[in-house]
Amino acid sequence: MPWFPEFSTAAELARREARAAGRADPVAQYFEALNEGDAHALETVWPGEVVIYDPRAGEVRGHQQVRRFVKQNQAWLAGRHARIETVASLSVDGRAVVELLAHLADDDGREVAWPIAVVAESPDDRSVVFRTYCSQWPVDGQRHLRPPILEPGHAEPGDVVGRYLGALAAGDAEGIVNTFEPDGYFREPIGPHYVHRGTPALRSLFTSYFSAGGGIGLEHCAVTDDGVCCALESIYVRWGSHDVPAQAGLGIFERGPDGLLAAVRVYDDLEPPVELS
Repeated sequence: MPWFPEFSTAAELARREARAAGRADPVAQYFEALNEGDAHALETVWPGEVVIYDPRAGEVRGHQQVRRFVKQNQAWLAGRHARIETVASLSVDGRAVVELLAHLADDDGREVAWPIAVVAESPDDRSVVFRTYCSQWPVDGQRHLRPPILEPGHAEPGDVVGRYLGALAAGDAEGIVNTFEPDGYFREPIGPHYVHRGTPALRSLFTSYFSAGGGIGLEHCAVTDDGVCCALESIYVRWGSHDVPAQAGLGIFERGPDGLLAAVRVYDDLEPPVELS
């Protein structure tokens, strides 16, 4: 059967091409699986271990659990008439960070815009880990404690991002405002309608944030930085004078052409320990 070797070669080539495409854009591959309710493509691209850290489902590990999660998530997305658009992305040294905006119906049937960030990291060419960060407030009107995903590390961003983080920890409203461009903005995790743009709005926001007795304390876990955007995965441990339950979060810091911050977008479900002024 002389055609059989040719058929096998073509099938193997197709598998290699599929794997190459999936590794080039792992988050797109992931959301394609979620939208279709079919984990086959994920298993083809990453025949080793697939691990998912999801805010609603928790830790999902191994192909059998992944198949179950993908089917359940597809049903959940379809029930909310979800459509998802990519907002921004960066990729450095095997780690990709993609910001998305999901348009879907909340528990009352109203359409909401839900900011989501996904980190995809490949420990080897056969395995992948997906870490999703978001607030669930836009979906169900509640804050959900998100346990830490990563261990604290030695990730210390420099330049303007480091200055921002230092001012955040110190509760220095003026110092943090000075890290932004005049038209820079901060977007809260609960949606695109919660954007604070320009110096007066930023000063008002951070003065309120620091009214709980001081700054906000983070333990840094992992940094992905392409020179324009910096993504920091971290653990929140303090807000003002109050210790808070350790919670995972992610911040995106977008630098402007003058080296100051054009935008900061955060993805967490942290609840203030007291009512802010």
